[in-house]
Amino acid sequence: MRDLISLIKEIAGRKRLILDLAKADFRKRFVGSYFGVVWMFVQPVVTVLIYFCIFQLGFKSVPPVPGVPYVLWLVPGIVPWFFFSEALNTVTNCLQEYSYLVKKVVFQVEVLPVIKLMSSLMVHCFFVVIMIVMALCYGRAPMVTWIQVIYYTFAASMLALGIGYFTCAVNVFFKDMAQIVGICLQFGMWMVPIMYQESMFADVPLVLTLLKFNPFYYIVAGYRDSILTGNWFFERPTMTLYFWGVTLVLFFAGMKVFKRLRPHFSDVL
Repeated sequence: MRDLISLIKEIAGRKRLILDLAKADFRKRFVGSYFGVVWMFVQPVVTVLIYFCIFQLGFKSVPPVPGVPYVLWLVPGIVPWFFFSEALNTVTNCLQEYSYLVKKVVFQVEVLPVIKLMSSLMVHCFFVVIMIVMALCYGRAPMVTWIQVIYYTFAASMLALGIGYFTCAVNVFFKDMAQIVGICLQFGMWMVPIMYQESMFADVPLVLTLLKFNPFYYIVAGYRDSILTGNWFFERPTMTLYFWGVTLVLFFAGMKVFKRLRPHFSDVL
């Protein structure tokens, strides 16, 4: 708990620096690119189109929410995954990227993963706006539960940050960690019912149980609850308690590993 309080104080004390570095990191991604920020949208949009063609046009998948087109059901599931995967990937590599700051004795390196998370959050905000515009274009009436996306974004951020503190610390000493994270994310995407319905495994209760053990299941279900069905997070009390229990354990474990390895970062980098 002391680590969390210390991190919150550090973020509060350096919020201006963190925001400035996050903005700089966001702009740096597109420096030298002819189309600039357009590339931020291209890959996610192409990914959505591919899955739409495969599952809607090919497999004729019917979403579980009556009267909701497949693409409108798909987007609230895949948008948080884009955010989570990008945040975890960038956080994992943040110590190498900002090695010149890690070597400065006066700089608190604990904020570097937060900077990367904030940069990814800026991208995520664009996609949340697109998701809401799509819902409006398909004739969905605005619901008060749409504001709940803020809560689930925070939940996804805490999960990514908790895992990210561990992976970025280990990545300093074990360079293959970044590749392992990338592979796990590719595999992990299929361990969450984003493109498919969990009802496909209704006859295999073990698979349904395993899907719900994945903490990101809570995020995907929450985004769809917020945008499509109008359900609140407290209507899933067991899942909420389970998610935050797992997330806090991962966060404190990641911070402990980070703190233990931090004195050796500058020597290795």
